[in-house]
Amino acid sequence: MPAKPRLLLITPDFPPDRGGIQVLAHRLAGGLDGFQTKVVAQDSSGAARFDAEHDLAVRRVKADRRLRGGRNLPLNAVALLEACRFRPQATLSAHLVTSPAAALIHRTLGAPTLQYFHAKEVGAKPRLAAFAARQAQDVIAVSQYTSGLVAATGAFSADVHLISPGVDIPADTEPLPESRPTFLTIARLEDRYKGHDILVRALPLIRAKVPDVHWVVIGDGPLRPGLEQLAHSHEVADAVSFLGSVPDQERNAWLRRAHLLSMPSRLPAGDFAGEGFGIVYLEAAAYGKPVVAGNVAGALDAVVDRETGLLVDPTDHLAVAEAIARLLLDPELARRLGAAGAARAREFAWPKICARVEAVLLERLA
Repeated sequence: MPAKPRLLLITPDFPPDRGGIQVLAHRLAGGLDGFQTKVVAQDSSGAARFDAEHDLAVRRVKADRRLRGGRNLPLNAVALLEACRFRPQATLSAHLVTSPAAALIHRTLGAPTLQYFHAKEVGAKPRLAAFAARQAQDVIAVSQYTSGLVAATGAFSADVHLISPGVDIPADTEPLPESRPTFLTIARLEDRYKGHDILVRALPLIRAKVPDVHWVVIGDGPLRPGLEQLAHSHEVADAVSFLGSVPDQERNAWLRRAHLLSMPSRLPAGDFAGEGFGIVYLEAAAYGKPVVAGNVAGALDAVVDRETGLLVDPTDHLAVAEAIARLLLDPELARRLGAAGAARAREFAWPKICARVEAVLLERLA
């Protein structure tokens, strides 16, 4: 049997850190069965233990997080050195901040680059985004919205492939009992565009229709104190549970207990992008839960309006409140949307997504 081609996957985001890109990079590292994959990733707390527990070849790069963007310089340098040892036949750059290393590897070793684009990073680093798109041989955009953002840089010369992130299909989706009408939000409390503030303003209106409503917020970050104060000022603090970061088992239990998920992400002010896709929408759908999302950005790819969830104006707390209350008060509608969402989520299962990414790489090598 011929040896598998070698793939170098470079990423600033990798477990045990949490986030959508972290999950994507990890699933690809373990799911591209046609390749011998080596990962170069940022070091983080608990990384050594995580790597010891997973059968992946990972080179960790220590960097001072206080350096902000400068912490990616060691990552790119080590990736180039690792490439000289590993001699990859292709490079997968999971974020545009690793595109300089990928470009140098292509120039020195001839390995073609597959460059991922998500969304927010394109607006934050437009010149680097243009460089990454121009230097790559193939580009993966996680949504139509993201594809448009990269095209707007004017540097779209690579072959472009629209491949969404995937979702882990849970083994047990049986709902757990929950005494109160409950809706759930899962997102780090770092980006205002996620819509937590709109949900706080919507909650009094929801409670007027559903008096015992309960909002469960999973995720932590610098926005939490302000959101807690906002909940107090709107006199709904007793209806909100800010749980912070929780283990996956507890998170999954809430996905089984809650009646729906809501994350009305909006477009931020200025040139910064919003939700690239929103894996959490698919994760909720995989558990048979309907979702309420904003009718903008990547959510348009992740949620089918009135089929797997409800898309509303994410800047309008009245519209958000109406959609959430409607699903809480109409169990049959919630069940129908949730069932359709669960069926659709299976089309986004990680093995299928990995197969599509692998096909792009193999076609390029051929």
